[in-house]
Amino acid sequence: MVFAIPSLEKVREMATSEDDKEDLENLYQSILNMFEETLLILVSKDFYKLQILKDMIIWMNEDTSYLQERVMMIISSVLSFASKKVKRYASIDAPCLGVLAAELSLLCFHNDPLITHQASLGMCYLLWIAKCQNDIEEIKSTMCNSGNHGLLPIPSDTEFLLMDLQQDKTKITQYVGQTLKPSLLTDFVWSLLMRLSSSNCVTAFEASTMLKMTLEYHAHKVTMVSKIVDAIYKQLCEYSSHVMRHTLLRVITLLIRSSPKKVIFQLMDYPIPADNTLLLMWQAAGSESRMAPHVLKTILLILKGKPGEMQDSLMERRRFSLDTTNMMPVAASQALCTLLPISSYKRAVAEFFPQLLMALMLQLFYSSDLRLMIKDRLFYARDALRILLNCSGLQKVDMALKKKNCWNQFSQVLSHHHRVYLVAKTLSDYNFPQFPETLHYLYKLSVEGPRRSEDSVIIVIFFTELLNNFFKDPFPEEFLVLFRNWVNDPNPAVSKLSLQKIASMAPVINKVENVRSLLISILDAFFSKDKTVIIWALLTLRKLLGKLNKVTYSSLSTRIASSYYPLMDHSNGGIRSMAIYHFGELLKDMSQYPWILNDMVTGGLVPLILFLEDTEIRVAKACKYTLKICASELNWSTSYLLKDKHHNFELVVLNICNNLLISHESYITNLISDTLGFLRSSRIYLRRASVILIGYLTKLGSHLLLREEIEVMLDAIDPVLRDEDPVIRELAEITYRDFKEMSLKLTSSNFKQIFRRLFSLIYLKKLKPLYNWPDNLADSL
Repeated sequence: MVFAIPSLEKVREMATSEDDKEDLENLYQSILNMFEETLLILVSKDFYKLQILKDMIIWMNEDTSYLQERVMMIISSVLSFASKKVKRYASIDAPCLGVLAAELSLLCFHNDPLITHQASLGMCYLLWIAKCQNDIEEIKSTMCNSGNHGLLPIPSDTEFLLMDLQQDKTKITQYVGQTLKPSLLTDFVWSLLMRLSSSNCVTAFEASTMLKMTLEYHAHKVTMVSKIVDAIYKQLCEYSSHVMRHTLLRVITLLIRSSPKKVIFQLMDYPIPADNTLLLMWQAAGSESRMAPHVLKTILLILKGKPGEMQDSLMERRRFSLDTTNMMPVAASQALCTLLPISSYKRAVAEFFPQLLMALMLQLFYSSDLRLMIKDRLFYARDALRILLNCSGLQKVDMALKKKNCWNQFSQVLSHHHRVYLVAKTLSDYNFPQFPETLHYLYKLSVEGPRRSEDSVIIVIFFTELLNNFFKDPFPEEFLVLFRNWVNDPNPAVSKLSLQKIASMAPVINKVENVRSLLISILDAFFSKDKTVIIWALLTLRKLLGKLNKVTYSSLSTRIASSYYPLMDHSNGGIRSMAIYHFGELLKDMSQYPWILNDMVTGGLVPLILFLEDTEIRVAKACKYTLKICASELNWSTSYLLKDKHHNFELVVLNICNNLLISHESYITNLISDTLGFLRSSRIYLRRASVILIGYLTKLGSHLLLREEIEVMLDAIDPVLRDEDPVIRELAEITYRDFKEMSLKLTSSNFKQIFRRLFSLIYLKKLKPLYNWPDNLADSL
């Protein structure tokens, strides 16, 4: 209620005589005395009530007609009382000390000496209370040991401290900074910051001076930095005097010393493009040269993000806004446009050149992908990259890229990979001096692995081009192992880039140290889910095998052949035909190794026969090509039947089976097993062809089979009897009848089985067509 009493001047006006005036003045003083006594009682029970003193100062400053000297005496008296009572408490709760210290420190420079004295005296007591609040045990030790040189003297000996504090801003800020704990010092700084906008020019000036002096030496203790930076931004956006603007920007500079990450992150959290106010704050942040490395590290951390990327949860975000869309990387790119040209940043820019270069290249890729353009269709990342080149002594590189129209095309998503190549190529052409550091950083990124799969593409393009310009093929093993790993990267684009580079090393493939590992990694790529990766792997392998020495080639031939087999049944016709063609080339290359050749031919013979019926002409042609090679190498008389004018699938099968019976009888059971797998194919032509092939193979190998094996085959052919295709059903019925007849003739007796096999070796009879073909075709056999 004391704050509601009228001013003393108004009270005097109420008097009708001199006696009334004297009585009213006495009443006014009595109210203040009662208020002081009440305050003392309240504070004796709860130090939290010191909050009222802060409100008293605000009330006093609003109207100078109050008895300001008396009010200050009350404040000083209450603080004196509290400083004596503080010794008796084990803990103190006085959260208002920071704000109260700010108000008292300003009053220490009042033009009324009495107010100045009382404010300084109040500051002495307040600092003592704060000291006790920090560490009660330390206070007890100080009181017990008179020789102890503590930070502050005991309250009964305030003369020396009072002389220090009066009219000395340096001492005030020194004691405040050293005594107040971080939360209270933050309140102190915040209060002074709010006082900068005071209508009283003297108060604003004093607040400005003490604010800068406090942060000069104690900024490291200030918390809630982001809140302070945001308040500065809002104050700068409003009308502010030149002095106030200078102070606010200086505060940014001082805060960047102790909390660069907090300041930078807050500056990034404003809408883009940055306005003039934000640009001024960036300039202020960049004016502290010794903090340049810390600032750039923080910006590089932000540039690891992807513009427009949605954050999973608020708890995981390193942001201060509630917006879930991360646009900080765009703001960071614009900030670099301001910071990189600063002369004091030159050394730090040179130190972080590789990191900045690659971060901006990735941001260009992200921005192109999302088409994040500003009004004049320029990209901040692109502008920052050009500034980086010019600030790093690479002006010629910038001009060369400009002549190639590289900069103007970065908004086109489709050709971005080519522009990455152009930047790397141009840097290499001009022998940029930062090559060793850049290569080392790219190698580190490649070994550790990027944060995102799409980042790998940019890294591989850049890394490959730098290596191409400074190393001859083949690359040193420590680099080549990366390409070997990239062949099977989850990102298909990375796999293709790696395969392209490996293919270019074909002329020197025999100089590669671990060529077997390299070839095996390519074979592993045959199992990729991406069709283009498989095609590139097939082409790369064929190119390398054409130059590979025969010793290494022959030792891997079986492994290579076994990798081709699954691809012969691939869902993509192009891959099927290429795998079959390449398998034929492999057989030709291994013609001088007959002990290897037999196993390879029989391993792929079933798909080669069945895919003669492929609906895609290129696949059928590939099968004919490779089967001709098989026939030539194994001396079979099949080639003429593979010509288009003579071609008939059943006759080809019959001819091959007759040749198998003569020269490769031992492989027939394996071929039967391979054919059974195609009976359940989703493709009609494969089911039809496999029914015919298995019929001939079983007829040929009947003397090699037991009754139990025939019964298994009967179970396999049984579902085909109900096939949706009538031709397949008809063929299956013929095959099923033949199996039944064979089953009745076969026996489980080992003795009889051996006898039949010996008899078949003595008397070989070629098979005749089993299915419904014209007689003239049968006679032609």
